[in-house]
Amino acid sequence: MSLAGRMLKVISSLAIKAAYLELVPQFEKSSGCQVATEWAGMVDIRKRVQAGEPADALIASAALIDELTQLGRIVPGSRVDLAKSGVGVAVRSGAPRPDIGSVEALKRALRAAKSIGYSSGPSGVYLSGLFERLGIAGELKPKLTQTPPGVFVGELIARGEFEIGFQQVPELLAVAGIDLVGPLPREIQAITVFSGGIPVAAREPESAQALLGFLASPQAAAVKRKTGFLG
Repeated sequence: MSLAGRMLKVISSLAIKAAYLELVPQFEKSSGCQVATEWAGMVDIRKRVQAGEPADALIASAALIDELTQLGRIVPGSRVDLAKSGVGVAVRSGAPRPDIGSVEALKRALRAAKSIGYSSGPSGVYLSGLFERLGIAGELKPKLTQTPPGVFVGELIARGEFEIGFQQVPELLAVAGIDLVGPLPREIQAITVFSGGIPVAAREPESAQALLGFLASPQAAAVKRKTGFLG
């Protein structure tokens, strides 16, 4: 089936933006299908879909795609896993890079930091629980800020609003003016899978399926690795 001349609407998580912006023009050129994309945080994606906003494809965490499928908003069986990433730590460009090579080193770095930022997406949800488990949530609370949905933590680090910040590695790499210190230590790392799904009311389900298949294809893997996603 030819997709030439079709228009596809996507609502996508910002986490995959850098890779997506490089890959989608390739899909448009090869298929003839035009893609219109709106970017949103996970909280907003959930709200917009539950409110009935029309879209042909959604890209979000696998957990959210599964949740929306259970709620009857996503076509069962349409989930396509696109990429996975870990949580990273960043500071302003040129600032001293703290030692985060172990759990104890990370705790020392957080205790020493004057301000800490983290996202409201999957990494932020995980970090809230992690700080509790590490026994430092109480002492960090006065200097800890969770950013609004859809905001790049890195942009606030670059402006000097946070001394240290956490977000998905690809989202940190997409921001100028910061240095990626590294991923969380392996023993406390959290891997998020980002997936696509097709809403039950999609007007272009075939086009959406073709796009998600392209984004998950082997030919897209190198771009995703380059932008910080895991293999």
